[in-house]
Amino acid sequence: MSLADLRNIGIVAHIDAGKTTVTERILYLTGVENRVGRVDEGTATMDWMAEERERGITITSAATHVTWGKGAINLIDTPGHVDFTVEVERCMRVLDGAVLVLDAVAGVQAQTETVWRQMQAQNLACVAFINKCDKPGADVLAVCQSMQERLGATSLPVAYPIVEEGKIVGVVDCLTLEAWGLDDQGKKRARAVPAEIVDEVAVLRAELFDVLAEDDEAVMEAVVEGADPDLQCVHQALRKRVMEGSLVPALCGAALSGIGVELLLDSILAWLPSPLDVPPVEGMAPEGSGSECSPTPPPRPADAEGSTTALAFKVQSSAHGDLTFVRVYAGRLESGGEAWNPRTRCMERIDGIQRMHADHGEALEEAVAGDIAVLVGLKNTVTGDTLCDRADPIQLESLTFPDPVIALVVEPAAGPDRDKLRAALERLTREDPSLHVVEDGDTGQWTLQGMGELHLEVNVHRLTGEFGVTPRVGQPRVRYREAITGRGYGAGRVDQAVGGQEVFGSVDLEVHPAQADGPADAGWDVSWQEDLDLPEQVRRAVEGAVTHESMRGPRFGYALVAGSVRILAVGRHPEREDAGAYAQAATSAMGQALRDAPVRLLEPCMSFEVQTPEAFSSGIIADLAARRAIVGEVLAEGDLRTIIGTVAMGRMFGYSTAVRSLSQGRAGFSLTPAGFIEVSEEELQSRA
Repeated sequence: MSLADLRNIGIVAHIDAGKTTVTERILYLTGVENRVGRVDEGTATMDWMAEERERGITITSAATHVTWGKGAINLIDTPGHVDFTVEVERCMRVLDGAVLVLDAVAGVQAQTETVWRQMQAQNLACVAFINKCDKPGADVLAVCQSMQERLGATSLPVAYPIVEEGKIVGVVDCLTLEAWGLDDQGKKRARAVPAEIVDEVAVLRAELFDVLAEDDEAVMEAVVEGADPDLQCVHQALRKRVMEGSLVPALCGAALSGIGVELLLDSILAWLPSPLDVPPVEGMAPEGSGSECSPTPPPRPADAEGSTTALAFKVQSSAHGDLTFVRVYAGRLESGGEAWNPRTRCMERIDGIQRMHADHGEALEEAVAGDIAVLVGLKNTVTGDTLCDRADPIQLESLTFPDPVIALVVEPAAGPDRDKLRAALERLTREDPSLHVVEDGDTGQWTLQGMGELHLEVNVHRLTGEFGVTPRVGQPRVRYREAITGRGYGAGRVDQAVGGQEVFGSVDLEVHPAQADGPADAGWDVSWQEDLDLPEQVRRAVEGAVTHESMRGPRFGYALVAGSVRILAVGRHPEREDAGAYAQAATSAMGQALRDAPVRLLEPCMSFEVQTPEAFSSGIIADLAARRAIVGEVLAEGDLRTIIGTVAMGRMFGYSTAVRSLSQGRAGFSLTPAGFIEVSEEELQSRA
């Protein structure tokens, strides 16, 4: 099969929109599975982890490979919960296209906006699948409108549901005007377009052709002449618009019933790009690669005969070693062969290559350009590493992950469990770069830091379920930060004998707050007064000391973020100058400057979106007010109320239980990180 017939796509959506159900139906239709797995029954193939089946949500991305007609699809089913959005982001990095699944009643939701921004950042082509059209209140046109309003995406239906007695029984292809439903055995069968929707489908079809005619002469000529455009020309025009990101065609159906998914598969192959359609991957020369290498290696097109270029985007630990998920952009990787890791500057031996299907692998002899595969046996490769030819090295841009915002303390329940707990924590953090673990040598405890309450809860449960160790666990607490709000001055001087040798170092510096409109986690910038003549090793020592000292806030000891340091003066004593002495002086000066500057405490802020029946909205709003949330707006659509606003993260601990109780289990909510907010002095006093 040629690269032109291959698609690398992800299934993305807000939680509970039906991503995994869509994937399960695809597996069934393509013959990979002989039954349709159900999330609610814990039988979904792609939700293979015990935690996923117990909770009924996707926690980790799962990959599979299917064939459909003359094409093949590498498909990744991604999580929908905001706590696992990093898992989505690293998968998006290696995909060429995506299917955005939306709830036919709820439309665009909070996490839909998040995954849309992630897709935009990676320039991913996208088609939409409006799922759950069998729910009361389903409205395909309203969902397309919400995509326009909330995502800024031009979305037009290319399929329309056939509804009888309040139930979806089929879909109409707006391009061909063919309709399909299901027979008594659940098999696809052709059917007539109901007379009551003929006119509506015709209007949608005409609108689609008008939009395509804006950029396609062949379609325009047919529209002007009042004729139907050639179907092949329509598909070409649609594909062009999808790949340039100016149009999101919307399909529809009900994945649980098996309606509309075959048309989705056809559309994936027809409109989403192949590896040949995306720009060649670019990188840089690895640090320390030598003068014989080009400072900027040429782009690497998707060519199996090219120079090997692959990106490790996920590491999954197992009892038998790490499984390293890679996207091969160019060249090939062979089972039993080797690849160069420019970060570690060492060769990695590849013991085996697999094509994954959830948690099972099919052995392959090689992985070539365009493939998404798993390498077995790599020892030192982590998420974000590049694998390439040693003779023609390249360093692809690595993956970056946000800092954790919540933490809890874990410790072994008994002394003998200590080594076992340490090994389990190391494996968890190797798998998940957004999970951090810090060991306290004095207390013997570990602080587990993550992206949210559920994120930490899932990993604590995995310690017991997968690794057989049950630690003692503290209560979750917010990871606060500190930031200076004004200038501070400091001076440090070292003039003493060390090991029988006289050493000298002197540094004067000033700290400044970050820009008012800059991000709270922008980090620290170190600059030097002009005409300061110092040896390079002394400059590096001073900058390293200043950066290290800025990691801990002067008031509460939390991480100190966002600011700049200006080195104003350095004392010189050429006969006794020592890099270590200058570093010590810089540390002292930095500590003094931070204590001299005014400091504020920051806490993580969350955007929330609560969807509830109208009858429970007042009670939910009252509860949010008690949590000191700021309600921005309340949107009404029929009996559904959507409450939108912001709140301090620490006040939302345990909210899932509260909102279920307040709504008799009928409300849903999502929390999305929204930066940091200042904690007032009055608030600090009340918490004391």
